[in-house]
Amino acid sequence: MANTRDKIITTAEELIMTTGSSEVTLDQIAKELGLSHAALYKHFRNKQALWEAVAESWFKCKIINRIHISSSLPKEEKLHDWLWAFVNAKKTTFNTNPQMFDLNTEYIDNNPVALHNVLINAYREMDLIMDYNDPTFEKLELILAAFSIFTLPNFKNTWNEPGYERRFEEMWNLIKRGI
Repeated sequence: MANTRDKIITTAEELIMTTGSSEVTLDQIAKELGLSHAALYKHFRNKQALWEAVAESWFKCKIINRIHISSSLPKEEKLHDWLWAFVNAKKTTFNTNPQMFDLNTEYIDNNPVALHNVLINAYREMDLIMDYNDPTFEKLELILAAFSIFTLPNFKNTWNEPGYERRFEEMWNLIKRGI
């Protein structure tokens, strides 16, 4: 079952990229895979669940897994560099992959439960850096929330403005004392 589930997710993402639109239908996905529309529901309870899985997979692959920082830095500097890489990954995605960015916005960023689930991998990475060993990720969620102007789609039109890095550093300087 996991193999078919992964194929559905991959096919949905490929169709989004091929069509240039996040308006791909379940019928299109089923047809591409040679499945019935109903067969998709064996793996996903509804379209929302499928799009959340697509966005989560894409987010982990294209953003989280592409962040690499030096392991020799002190943990505070590592967190700074990780956050900087994270916000720039979101910015790059907005600039280079608008279809998936739109899908992520529609199905994830506007749904707090789905957003939390997608960000679990980010919280895990931050927890490893800071060695908090916090299974609830509460402090890490607050740290990332402080940088929402650099990650939430509502602010995307400011990401390419001059002063982006300066604003990031100002936010970092505000929160680093509480880390």
